[in-house]
Amino acid sequence: MLQWDDVEPARPVTAGAPGPQRALAQVSAESMPAPAAAPAQGRARAEDAAGTAFGGRVRMEDKRIINGRADVNQLVPFKYKWAWDKYLSACANHWMPQEVNMSRDVALWKDPNGLSEDERRVVKRNLGFFVTADSLAANNIVLGTYRQITAPECRQFLLRQAFEEAIHTHAYQYIVESLGLDEGEIFNAYREIPSIRAKDEFLLPFIEVLTDPGFQTGTPEADRALLRSLIVFACLMEGLFFYVGFVQILALGRQNKMTGAAEQYQYILRDESMHCNFGIDMINQIKLENPGLWTTEFRSEIRQLFLTAVDLEYRYAEDTMPRGVLGLNAAMFKDYLRYIANRRAQQIGMETLFPEQENPFPWMSEMIDLKKERNFFETRVLEYQSGGALNWD
Repeated sequence: MLQWDDVEPARPVTAGAPGPQRALAQVSAESMPAPAAAPAQGRARAEDAAGTAFGGRVRMEDKRIINGRADVNQLVPFKYKWAWDKYLSACANHWMPQEVNMSRDVALWKDPNGLSEDERRVVKRNLGFFVTADSLAANNIVLGTYRQITAPECRQFLLRQAFEEAIHTHAYQYIVESLGLDEGEIFNAYREIPSIRAKDEFLLPFIEVLTDPGFQTGTPEADRALLRSLIVFACLMEGLFFYVGFVQILALGRQNKMTGAAEQYQYILRDESMHCNFGIDMINQIKLENPGLWTTEFRSEIRQLFLTAVDLEYRYAEDTMPRGVLGLNAAMFKDYLRYIANRRAQQIGMETLFPEQENPFPWMSEMIDLKKERNFFETRVLEYQSGGALNWD
């Protein structure tokens, strides 16, 4: 069975006015900045980087996560070795969905008595959220975040992360196709299911800020907008919005149901745990390099975003589980989401939001173990197994 030791420690908008909200489906390549003249500030930064590249060797002290003046094309000398180490660990975790055998899942799904209606609802709602969630995450990276990060070590990980988001979308499509589900129903759930759409609409403004061709870091306001977006995606999307779904599908797997889907969710969970903690490392490094950004007012704003995200994910839990199933019920997720939110807040240097909140799903700690996130890759990374290799205790 896979061991879920966690990742190393984090390092020592309202998105402003995002403008009219576009349809979710439009967060795509159309958001790519046109090759028009760059803003003056952007040109200056590019000229600085070019000057370093052609006028002298890169100095480690010139590197910064944002607003750096060193050549972004030159990987070494390393300043952020933790980012490079995470890139290497992510590469060691490579897997592909079709390696997983889905035959037992298919037989169970086709059996009229194989799953209850509530269990089938859980599976379909899960897929309805996840089939587009990783695409939103990838768009945020390749169309927004990547452009603003000036540390090549971090850019290297972001490229790997974007590829992994594509693998995750592939995995969900593979599950949908294997089970013979209505693709129109599943892939349009983010438009048609209110609890799913509400989560995506919460995320969309933070993507739009960074994918705006005119957006450029270099001022306190812009730098906070980037930091805000990084917090939303690392701590709230990948670090919170995914966890109801992870618990539900892994609970099915523990009961020897939908084991092929559950195996893929475990691999995805390990990838997303790395994404979350890499994002937290970047957040904390940006705070160290730009201490003026972390004001009392900004922390208060982030706290409110955390509270909103917990409420949205709890409403999603209620929608996916209107009745108790799998030994779980929606009310249990309120405590669990508060427990996770506390952990994420602490990781970026905030006070806990819900004091003395306990984990209501102790069995999940064997797989995710949030208390051990600091040690995820201190031990040997287990290789991904091919189909049917996991044991479900």
